[in-house]
Amino acid sequence: MNSVTAVVITHNRREELLETLRWMTSLPDAAPMIVVDNGSADGTADAVAREHPEVRLIRSDRNLGAVGRNVAVDLLTTPYVAFCDDDTRWQAGALTRATELLERYPGLASVTGRCLVEPGLEEDPLTSELRHSPVRGPDWLPGPALLGVMAGLSVFRVSAFREVGGFSPRMWLGGEEELLALDLAAAGWWMCWAEDVVIHHAPSASRDSRDRRKLGIRNTLWTLWLRRPVRSALRRTAAVLRSAPADGATASAVAAALRGLPWVVRNRRVVPRTVEAGLMSLEDSQRNSVARRYVG
Repeated sequence: MNSVTAVVITHNRREELLETLRWMTSLPDAAPMIVVDNGSADGTADAVAREHPEVRLIRSDRNLGAVGRNVAVDLLTTPYVAFCDDDTRWQAGALTRATELLERYPGLASVTGRCLVEPGLEEDPLTSELRHSPVRGPDWLPGPALLGVMAGLSVFRVSAFREVGGFSPRMWLGGEEELLALDLAAAGWWMCWAEDVVIHHAPSASRDSRDRRKLGIRNTLWTLWLRRPVRSALRRTAAVLRSAPADGATASAVAAALRGLPWVVRNRRVVPRTVEAGLMSLEDSQRNSVARRYVG
């Protein structure tokens, strides 16, 4: 009996998705799969229904963004969920290893794996930051403690995910994991990185990097303002804006973030001191990060 379900959200990436499904359904430790089609106009949903009848398909008439994952998780009966992007492919044994860790350590909310980028299989630039995370965790933690995750590289404990409400509808997509991770940590859950949980990423050419940058900056600012103490939020806001190009996309992102201030004020809940201490320990690596540059 499977203990994990793999969930994919997709929008207008039919060929990439079909390749991912061919891979994921042929794994020796393949998991049941749910695909949430976020209002694709390229025949994605029909192609999945035709070529992969074993996959549970949810057809949304609009693009729900990351909330499509919440929709799928609401349907799960397995204790764990692996999020898989339409251009990421879990490698043989990775799902099994991640679920073994979650079974063994009941205080663990998620396991994030090691990402290798196709075609050359170089490590994703973020990998070094995860491997050398300075966040202090308990001795029992089976890998470096994290205060941020990448959804498409992670297996989550469903009960923990549901406890904090999953992904925020307001964030939509683009750095949406930041708020989820902080809420998990604030609720007392731990997240870790695992070297031997391997996922390949074949970056899709079908992406709007400027639009993704706008969403990423907006969501990062919102997360800072929602969860960090005032002094930390102001310091990190300045650092984020210094790292972003001084152009129309950045200005648009800041304007969108400012328009959301009433919502931020209503929903602001500062993280506990222990979580804030972990976030402060990350600031040097974030400041020097190649992976976190808003350059799209």
